[in-house]
Amino acid sequence: MENTNEMQLIFDSRSSNESFARVTVAAFMTSLNPTVEEVSDVKTAVSEAVTNAIIHGYENEVKDITIRCRTEGKTLYLEVEDKGKGMENVEQAMEPLFTTKPELDRSGMGFSFMEAFMDHLEVVSTPGEGTVVKMEKIIGKGRKIWTTQSL
Repeated sequence: MENTNEMQLIFDSRSSNESFARVTVAAFMTSLNPTVEEVSDVKTAVSEAVTNAIIHGYENEVKDITIRCRTEGKTLYLEVEDKGKGMENVEQAMEPLFTTKPELDRSGMGFSFMEAFMDHLEVVSTPGEGTVVKMEKIIGKGRKIWTTQSL
């Protein structure tokens, strides 16, 4: 299909790979000509989703995290998937300040950040099977296009 692109990245659930995942997604989305702020938003959302998979999904066991990215038109579609323990109550997990790991100084704001920085957030989770965080970001919607008439 014209104007689409896809990639998949599978990596170990090590905290040292969180920045690798962020930078890889940022590099992938450059074809959409994003602003620095849009790249930063996506990197933050990826960081939060990957960190959740490592800390909550796998509880620091080393297993696979999969990121799938697709661009279609000006939209970036992003999925971060783990095959970890999953969540019983997604709605509760998505509440601001809710955390299952207060002893780790977790703020409970991961999903709130993802929601704030992306245009769409959906979390699909099955206890004992894992979690998929699906996000979308429309690139360029807040950008003013300068013409000679606007000068």
